[in-house]
Order: sequence, then C-alpha cells, then structure tokens
Amino acid sequence: MIFDYRGGSWDLSERVRVVGILNVTPDSFYDGGRYARPEDAIARAEAMVAEGADSVDVGAQSTRPGAGAPPLSAEEEWQRLEPVVGVLAARLPAPLSIDTYHAETARRALGEGAAIVNDVSGLTHEPALAEHAARAGAGLVLMHALGVPGRMHEPREYADVAAEVAGFLERQMKVAGERGVPESRIALDPGIGFSKRAEQSILALRGLPLLTRLGRPVYIGVSRKSFLGTLTGRSVEERLAAGLGVTIAAIALGARIVRTHDVRETADAVRAAEALLHPDPVRMTAAPAQG
Repeated sequence: MIFDYRGGSWDLSERVRVVGILNVTPDSFYDGGRYARPEDAIARAEAMVAEGADSVDVGAQSTRPGAGAPPLSAEEEWQRLEPVVGVLAARLPAPLSIDTYHAETARRALGEGAAIVNDVSGLTHEPALAEHAARAGAGLVLMHALGVPGRMHEPREYADVAAEVAGFLERQMKVAGERGVPESRIALDPGIGFSKRAEQSILALRGLPLLTRLGRPVYIGVSRKSFLGTLTGRSVEERLAAGLGVTIAAIALGARIVRTHDVRETADAVRAAEALLHPDPVRMTAAPAQG
C-alpha cells in the first residue's frame, strides 16, 4: 500500500513508518513546555529523525483531555508554529507533518513546505482544509473525533465503536475526495482517546481489521495516552512499555503508521516486531550486537 505526500511516498508494504510527535505548546499532556522555544523544538525534531522517525508531526494546540486546554484561533496557533515550520521543512531529511484542524494554519504551513496535514477533526471542523492539502499535493491524515474543538474528549455512546469509527472515516474520505484529495494521499486514524472511554479505545483498536477494509493506511497514536493508565495504573511518565505493547499489537492488526513521543524505543520495537511479522525473509539491517 502506498501513501503519497508532497514530494514523496511511502511503500507501506515494505515497512511500518514511525512519526515523531513534536509539541510546540506549553500545555500538552505529556511534554508540554519542553519544546516551546524554537531552538529546542528544532533540536528535538532533528534528534527524532536521527532516532528513526520517518516524519515529524508538529503541533501547537493541546488536545489533551480534561479542562484547561482552550482551543486556539488559527492566528494564535500560527504564532507558535511560524518560528519552526519553515526551518524544519527545509532542514529535515524527512517529510514535515502539521497537526491542525484550522484551514488557515494548514495553508500557511504548506506554504512553508510542510508535506502532510494531520487533522484531528477529520475535516469536520473546517472541510476547506482539504482544498489546501489538495492544491499543495500534500498527504492528509483523517482522524475520528466527535464534537467541536475543546470538547472532542467528552465520552460518547456507541452501538459498535469499530463499525462507527470506520463509517465516519469512510464518509470523511468522500469529503476529502470531493475537495480534490486523491485516495492515495489519505491515511486513517481511529482517534484513540478522542471521544472514547478507555474500554472504547480498546474496542476501536481491536477493530482495526475493519478499518483496513477501506483500503487506506491505518495511522495510530497511542503514545502515553490515558487509556494506558487505566489498563496499568501507571502515570503518564510510566506508560512507555504499555504503549509499545499496544503499538505492536496494533501493527499485527493492520496499522501501518505509528505516531509517538518515544521515537527511538518505538522504532526499535517496530523493527524487531517486523522481523517476525513480515512475510518476507528476515533482513538484518543493523550491525550485530554483542551477546
């Protein structure tokens, strides 16, 4: 399966791609404030690529659960992004992804050289975002979430989580297509932790085979999320192992792009899992370790 983006493409039948999360915000749930200074954000993005990231997804708006994460306007969001987007697009040897649901932010970021737009609203907030992606030839990630910005984490009731997630994303693919985005440039994210209680997030992950039937790459982000804390009783700082376990299970169920705060550990886990899961003979690409 191919995922096209501005300036290139990924053959996802060859290997799973790892996307590093870069938050240039003071209030994200895990790393808020660490990379708010442009020089720190740029250094972290370069480090993630060195650790094995195939792309860096930069966002300026916290979508953490709970109160205290007021939505930013497009202008406020761009004020945080502007100092880093152009630099990263020019400097990184990997496609730059922009995490936004604002069409104007997407337009500006694409103008600075971004290659992928990651819309957590799945085009429900500003469908015109798809037109900017189409004109730029950018990749587009559509995520399942319900409700307006600032209320996407509120729990919802589902008769069948997996089926309803797949139905939502199928409809939003059609919206993207009507606005000019070819299917080859679309990836689908079930929105783990968004509009879902912990048990619903687990059911959505179990239902990934249903989502793969839509014929587009499945993109997941489980890194450090609260459902892992529900499963393990661990704090956000202690959820790495649980996140890696879920990531590998999700790959076995069909996920082809994974988004993470912990690039080095995730890339290592993914490569090791692929050695067992890939149908082709194992090809060792790293130098042999001792022991």
